Amino acid sequence: MFDELFQLRESGTDVRTEMLAGLTTFLTMAYIIFVNPQILGDAGMPKEAVFVATCLVAALGSAVMGLYANYPIAMAPGMGLNAYFAYAVVLGMKLPWQAALGAVFVSGCLFILASLFGLRAMIVDGIPRSLRVAITVGLGMFLALIALKNAGIVVASEPTLVKAGDLHQPGAILAIVGFLLIVTLDRLRVRGAILIGIVAVTVLGFFFGGNQFHGLVSSPPSLAPTFMQLDVKSALAVGILNVVLVFFLVELFDATGTLMGVAGRAGLLVEGKMDRLNRALLADSGAIVAGSLLGTSSTTAYVESAAGVQAGGRTGLTALTVAVLFLACLFIAPLAGVVPPYATAPALLFVACLMLRDLGEIEWDDTTEAVPAAITALVIPFTYSIAEGIAFGFITYAALKLTTGRAREVKPVIWVIAALFTFKFIYVGS
Repeated sequence: MFDELFQLRESGTDVRTEMLAGLTTFLTMAYIIFVNPQILGDAGMPKEAVFVATCLVAALGSAVMGLYANYPIAMAPGMGLNAYFAYAVVLGMKLPWQAALGAVFVSGCLFILASLFGLRAMIVDGIPRSLRVAITVGLGMFLALIALKNAGIVVASEPTLVKAGDLHQPGAILAIVGFLLIVTLDRLRVRGAILIGIVAVTVLGFFFGGNQFHGLVSSPPSLAPTFMQLDVKSALAVGILNVVLVFFLVELFDATGTLMGVAGRAGLLVEGKMDRLNRALLADSGAIVAGSLLGTSSTTAYVESAAGVQAGGRTGLTALTVAVLFLACLFIAPLAGVVPPYATAPALLFVACLMLRDLGEIEWDDTTEAVPAAITALVIPFTYSIAEGIAFGFITYAALKLTTGRAREVKPVIWVIAALFTFKFIYVGS
């Protein structure tokens, strides 16, 4: 049955290999069930309901990716997007989390339309590599700042904006230990290094950080506090440029880049293209919409799927295995509830460090490419807003190409986005 459904023999694999690959992928990305409720909880969302939504949408998205697109790519709420949702949109813009969920829903619908009508390729191809890389790097720096803040390593300071915190506090010390543990385990190629780091720091917190144990297994908490609580009307009232466009652009780059990268590593590209890319993108965008209905930030394909590919995963059975494991996680809510912010901070910081590795792909010799990229990456953490970083980057890119006589290099989509952001700054303000 599995062979017929997933074409295992044709892909040169078997059921055992695919399931082991699914377990490997799950272990590398299971940290999201602890991190996502922590981040969205900071935005005022009920953590227990977010935990359930995270498990359900990860299971649903991964299952659809496996059964519909037949790719070994797992899905879950995206890192970076959840931080933008919580800290920039809800806390920064003072938008209710229900309206932020509405913005995620609208961006997911736009993503579906872009996939159905073939606009995805036009948008992605029209945006230069330097800006795409810069957005990823800026997201990484944004996550790093959040991680250091949650660990108490960086704190607010009126004269200097930020300064080092009290490194004698148990939380800061445990976060540092956890980060070193995660990096060490990852270097030694231990499966689930991030998850092990989170669990280790949480356990140490019982002895040194005042953490309290509330059990391991229980019935799943209620999803009611977040289920169908999205407010689309309020999201659109705030302005589509402020929130929806950023969600859409980041989702688009993140999903496309991850899908192509993991498929390439699995040897599933034919002449540099994915045969079922549209199906994969529809699975991705459908999961975004489903996540907004369940009560979580944007869902996306996970680059950690590469670990499962490395373990031999080649078909959708790998993703389906991940889906089943996420459903099983619904019964460990008490464990998720005792994970403190300083335990998830090392995971955030490690992911942030990995997101900075693309800096080398920027054309530093060409200042019309390098400067807008640098502006994008720097403005995101310094303004605590991914939207502002993208806006400054696109406007700078278009302006420099125009002033240096290279306007013909700029694709129409850049002019449109730069013009929209310029209009926003002039007539609406920051």
